[in-house]
Amino acid sequence: MKLVIGARRSPLSRAQAMWVGDRLEERWPDLSVDYRFISTGGDRDPHTPLPAIGAKGLFTEDLERALREGRIDVAVHSLKDLPVDSPAGLSLAAVPPREDPRDVLVVRDSRVSTAAEGGGPEILRRLPAGARVGTSSLRRAAQVRAARADLEPRPVRGNVDTRLRKLEEGRFEALVLAAAGLRRLGLWPAAAFALNESWLPAPGQGALAVQCCVAEDGVGARVRALDDSAARAEVTAERGLLAALEGGCRVPIAARASVEGQDLRLRAAVYDMEGGAPVADAAAGPASEAADVGLRLARRMLAAGAAELVDRARGFSP
Repeated sequence: MKLVIGARRSPLSRAQAMWVGDRLEERWPDLSVDYRFISTGGDRDPHTPLPAIGAKGLFTEDLERALREGRIDVAVHSLKDLPVDSPAGLSLAAVPPREDPRDVLVVRDSRVSTAAEGGGPEILRRLPAGARVGTSSLRRAAQVRAARADLEPRPVRGNVDTRLRKLEEGRFEALVLAAAGLRRLGLWPAAAFALNESWLPAPGQGALAVQCCVAEDGVGARVRALDDSAARAEVTAERGLLAALEGGCRVPIAARASVEGQDLRLRAAVYDMEGGAPVADAAAGPASEAADVGLRLARRMLAAGAAELVDRARGFSP
């Protein structure tokens, strides 16, 4: 049986698609996997900051269209790029085991990181006043401002290696990147420091979304073999919270769920784009009720002031 996997053209997306293809071929030796790499809306405009574009599905809609048209059998996405609204006729068939969900601070000046203890948070404190911190995320920019009002978040686009090159060229003093992308590409720099548990990632960060057509049950059955129950529960809680907060790429929402045995704990924060205090909270419950845990926490946060921060973020001009 031949299976065509689709993904974006970026090196990270290619690596993720090939990881999925390798796992499928290991699990199903009769499969012959081929790949089709597709330019998405977000790829076709590599310069405009993502929050300024503001559309949902920038990196996923073209792949979903290819699925519906039968040009590919499976689409592999970074799950954090996938809108929470499930498209008609398509299924999130598998969420494989999750990679490191944390953010990482990468610095240019080795003197900042010499003999530092405490990882990313300590390095962030050592950056000089006015340091330019590159990120394509409103959430990360808000977290930088919340940590240190004297730092200057700056938009940066491009593949991971392109962003690292811009750092080396002196356009920034630091970058905030996803640990998962660095690990999957084997690009972990010497001056990269993971940000600890107090710095929450984007909902779904570090997870992959493997999508296929509902009608293709034979494909779906094979893809579902890659599903990891813990990763599925974690992202279900995080995306349930995101949906209830009515968040998107223009709203600085961070969330991290963790499963231990049968239990799930979810921590989340909504940040103020104007530099005020975030609304942060946590909830716990059975992993089997992950969506409900996310919904309950979102309702509590909305009542505590998150609704105002969400509205304010939608009117923010990056």
